[in-house]
Amino acid sequence: MNPLLTKCPVCGGDLTVTRLHCPSCATSIEGSFQPSVGSTQGAFTPEQLKWLLPFSRLTTEQLQFLLTFVRCEGRFNRMEEELSLSYPTLRNRMNDILRAMGYEPAREEAQPAAPVLPGPAERKRILEDLEKGLIDMTEAKRRLKGVREEAKAE
Repeated sequence: MNPLLTKCPVCGGDLTVTRLHCPSCATSIEGSFQPSVGSTQGAFTPEQLKWLLPFSRLTTEQLQFLLTFVRCEGRFNRMEEELSLSYPTLRNRMNDILRAMGYEPAREEAQPAAPVLPGPAERKRILEDLEKGLIDMTEAKRRLKGVREEAKAE
C-alpha cells in the first residue's frame, strides 16, 4: 500500500480524502473527509499521531534518505561514502526534508575569519615596538599571529 499523500503532485495544494474503502467487505464510502485522530480508529494515540504526521508529508525518496541517515548514525561523512554525494548536497536534502516536515533548518554558523599574518615589514615594526617597550610580549605574539584587536581574549 502506498503512503497517504497530503499534497497534490501537480500544484502542491492540500489534498482532501474523498473516498474510503474497506478491503475486507468491499464497502466504499464517498464524501469529503478530514484526516483526524478519530479516522485512525485507535491505531495511534493522539500523542503518537502528533509525531507521525510530519513524516506523512515526505516523499518515498525523502523517507529513504532518512532511513539511510539513521543507518549511518546521523553521520554525513558515512552517507557521503554510501550515497556518493557531497556534503552540501546531503545538507540541502536534509534541509528540504526539515521544511517538508514543517520545521525551519538552523542557519549555518559563520566560521571565524582566518587570521591575516603580517608581512615582513609589519613583523619588523612589531618586533621594534617590542624592543622599545611600546608593547609587551603578549601583544607582540597576538599581532604576529594575526589576531585582530576585537578577537583578543579578555
